[in-house]
Amino acid sequence: MIKILVAEDDRALNDLVCSMLRGNGMEAVAAFDGKQALDLFESESFDMVISDIMMPHTDGFALAENIRRADKRIPILFMTALDDKPSKQRGFQTGIDDYVVKPFDVDILLLRVCALLRRANIEQSRELVAGNLRMNEDEHTAYVDGEELPLTVREFDLLFKLLSYPKRTYTRTQLMDEFWGYDASATSRTVDVYMSKLREKTSACNGFEIVTVHGLGYKAVLK
Repeated sequence: MIKILVAEDDRALNDLVCSMLRGNGMEAVAAFDGKQALDLFESESFDMVISDIMMPHTDGFALAENIRRADKRIPILFMTALDDKPSKQRGFQTGIDDYVVKPFDVDILLLRVCALLRRANIEQSRELVAGNLRMNEDEHTAYVDGEELPLTVREFDLLFKLLSYPKRTYTRTQLMDEFWGYDASATSRTVDVYMSKLREKTSACNGFEIVTVHGLGYKAVLK
């Protein structure tokens, strides 16, 4: 499922945009100031960011700059009351992909969101290819050279996450929070065990390597 971060300090508008996204089959995560948005971006994975400019603590320009330093490809859309040329120029120079001026029609916003996702090659039906490995998120299936790879649901989700964002390091804590949730029996050692199993099961894959980032966690590196 496509996951979008919505950074907007107007709670009513934030709720409206998030509801629109969820009603169209996407996952929306709300942030109500720039600092909260940046913290969420650094701790979770998103397919797109929608942001206001004028927000407490960290404004949209600084948020976009920080996001662009970490990720050159993720689509960023500004929705703002600032309709002046300098603000638009600064936004695009910062690296955003689209600029919507308030007030706006949420149906038009949805069309712009979908267009940006298409340009970024992010589809509702997610299929991922890395060398001789092909994974389909909707079917939860994985094939190596056409032969099905036996993965548990959690193993599949972990591998798909790593390969969706190659070179991005995920800490053991981030992986535990996302894939084990409130399971009190899960520890950092649990993550290590799963990664060892994934390395063993994907030993015949030629398109990537699961790398340990010492003192932090794991990342996938494409070959």
